[in-house]
Amino acid sequence: MIDTHVHLYDSAFDPDRDQVVERAKKAGVTHCILPAIDKSTYTALHECLERYPGFCHKASGLHPTSVGADYDLELGHAYSKMSGSVAIGEIGLDFYWSHEYAGEQITAFEQQLEWARDLDLPVIIHSRSAFPELLASLKKCAFPAIRGVLHAWSGSREVFEQACRSGDFYMGIGGVVTFKNARLAEIVRETDLERIVLETDAPWLTPSPYRGKRNESAYLTFIARKIAQIKDISIEKVIGQTTQNALSLFFEK
Repeated sequence: MIDTHVHLYDSAFDPDRDQVVERAKKAGVTHCILPAIDKSTYTALHECLERYPGFCHKASGLHPTSVGADYDLELGHAYSKMSGSVAIGEIGLDFYWSHEYAGEQITAFEQQLEWARDLDLPVIIHSRSAFPELLASLKKCAFPAIRGVLHAWSGSREVFEQACRSGDFYMGIGGVVTFKNARLAEIVRETDLERIVLETDAPWLTPSPYRGKRNESAYLTFIARKIAQIKDISIEKVIGQTTQNALSLFFEK
């Protein structure tokens, strides 16, 4: 399995990071992609890359909730860290908490989509309470090789299909799919397995039965099992296809 979105560098893992990695490997996780948030995260992120070579892989970008008045400086820092990145992320739009810097978020998002075009890298997109604006930016900035993950997908099947008209996108599915009454389960049922990748977003969005506790990559198993249950297929098929999806997106040119 490949955890396409995990913040292993987060301080929540400081007490037992080595053990977290060992549990992930024992569960069958072979690669983890570590998206950046802002300039405050890169030191810890690079320590993980050095400590777990070949297992951890970097994405560089500016998270929408970190966009503020100094977003241009943050963008410059993110771009300076792009060497060795397997993706640009996590980037996107988030108007859930505030619209104060909505215009700056859109500008920063579109700038980073341009980087994806120029550097021929996939994107990891965070989108919350901003789907019309997301679709507008994707349409505006579309280019033939645009590709990536719509991370922690919380929109409808129809919005996902609209996004896919602008690029080659996968749906990032994590712990939310295991929650009771999760609308996401129906969306996953309707989405081809060839369009899905696994993710945890650890230490957040912990799947059942550990909801409310710290998340970790080893819990990808619960997500894969739930997808298999929803689609009435084997967990082996889910793991095989989602792993190939992630390999082709992030590691194969």
